Amino acid sequence: MSLFRLDGKVALVTGASRGIGEAIARLLAARGARVVLASRSEDKLVAVAADIEAAGGKALPFTLDISSPAEVGDRLAELPRDFADVDILVNNAGITQDNLLIRMNLEQWEQVLRTNLTGAFAVTRALTRGMMRRRWGRVVSISSVVGIMGNAGQVNYAAAKAGLVGFSKSLARELAGRNITVNVVAPGYIQTDMTDALPQETKDGLQGAIPLKRLGAVEDIAAAVCYLVSEEGGYVTGHVLNVSGGLYI
Repeated sequence: MSLFRLDGKVALVTGASRGIGEAIARLLAARGARVVLASRSEDKLVAVAADIEAAGGKALPFTLDISSPAEVGDRLAELPRDFADVDILVNNAGITQDNLLIRMNLEQWEQVLRTNLTGAFAVTRALTRGMMRRRWGRVVSISSVVGIMGNAGQVNYAAAKAGLVGFSKSLARELAGRNITVNVVAPGYIQTDMTDALPQETKDGLQGAIPLKRLGAVEDIAAAVCYLVSEEGGYVTGHVLNVSGGLYI
């Protein structure tokens, strides 16, 4: 039997139009899941979905703005029948509004918390009800080592990412009796469009701080998620999986 197969499962990945979310969506589809690609960027979602379908997978582009959490439940109720019973949720969408605390305004604080933490709460609350009825489910939230170790200039981002850890550990206790696991993946520095734009000197400095001496790849995070949402990961819940190349030990 092949390991980490997801045949017959429906997965929803937020922030799936690029970067880590896109990599997660592609891998889950390759493992057999029908994947809902959720994001605000409709054009990019359509392109990713087309690639997944061309490779033999099943994907649905689905516009969803988690920064408006009051509207999330109604929007998710519009999922078509073939994708409505979501078994696997990956809370990946997030934003940054970096600044030192002394210069950070209330909107920068609230916008990051609303999107990165409250948005995840809204999606999770809406979709775990179906998991509870079916007595099977997987919830994985993408946090960050910043939420564990902190980072100057990111008090809002770190607070939101740390909040995902407490949220997930508490929810893991609430849902374990319904055969639903809830876990967290905490990436370190990952090579994305954002890091590609950094000066080489800055990238060299980042790599120097990582014991494995390289930035992570989006595929590293996708692989960790794939394990946690599979049957093989079914005895892991309430865990924070640090995928940082040893940045946080």
